[in-house]
Amino acid sequence: MQLAMIGLGRMGANIVRRLMRDGHSCVVFDANPKAADALAGEGATAVKSLAELKQRLQPPRAAWVMVPAGEITETTVKELGDLFEKGDVIIDGGNSFWKDDIRRAKKLKEKGVHYLDVGTSGGIWGLDRGYCMMIGGDTTVVQHLDPIFRTLAPGLGDIPRTEGREKRDPRPELGYLHAGPNGAGHFVKMVHNGIEYGLMQAYAEGFDIMHHANSTELPPEHRFDLSLPDIAEVWRRGSVISSWLLDLTSSAFAADEKLDSFAGHVEDSGEGRWTVLAAVESAVPADVLTTALYTRFRSRESESFAEKLLSAMRKGFGGHHEAKLE
Repeated sequence: MQLAMIGLGRMGANIVRRLMRDGHSCVVFDANPKAADALAGEGATAVKSLAELKQRLQPPRAAWVMVPAGEITETTVKELGDLFEKGDVIIDGGNSFWKDDIRRAKKLKEKGVHYLDVGTSGGIWGLDRGYCMMIGGDTTVVQHLDPIFRTLAPGLGDIPRTEGREKRDPRPELGYLHAGPNGAGHFVKMVHNGIEYGLMQAYAEGFDIMHHANSTELPPEHRFDLSLPDIAEVWRRGSVISSWLLDLTSSAFAADEKLDSFAGHVEDSGEGRWTVLAAVESAVPADVLTTALYTRFRSRESESFAEKLLSAMRKGFGGHHEAKLE
């Protein structure tokens, strides 16, 4: 199947590579021509403009936008919408706000152009691990692009199958979900990232407690000189709290036991805020997720070992580097 990718950063480029590995044809564009040229050397078709991108695609066209959420996404979707024709599809695979998806889809529909919002999780590891996708949009459009989503998804892998799912939609078992109409995909991804904040915060606080277990403020007989790298590693093996985030934690400790290369300045990319706002709008108590978000705000004023570990985990799964402070 043919797909265009606009935005060839950490995830966009690897999505293209994974698609091409499975025989799909990709047309690529990036504001930095060198990024497109690099993928052209691997088999993609590089173009210099969105107008050229349109000409290189066979109708009905499909273009995946993977640029930073906000004004850049808005501008790119609008320009594509002006260029594309009835039956073409625009996919936003970034972390856009779900209410923006509803608005964009409604506007594009006036021209007959389809829109899908695809919340995509997988970070810098997705090329080999695959991408977990949460999709919002019309059923017929999602079905048309199923070969793309099936290639990008992780597949069954070695995860045990869930008893009782035999009669349900098989796609979630493979790693992708048609969540509902436009907006639903990014809504689910938003909550996913809000939960991610909470999980990371729990690990960070737990390891911070153990980091201080040898504090001179404690009676000598109550002190423990604990090996955090070894604890992270043993918890990966059969523990009820094992997870990919814990895998990344163990890797971070193995590379830098005291996390001296991290300042503990932890950014939030928007989805945590939106999750808390959604909880407020629905009158749903979300104590843990709200506190996790506020902790990230606090980290920009004073950092602790917990915030260093949060920063290490963010770098591990998404390649997020700390903002440089003045």
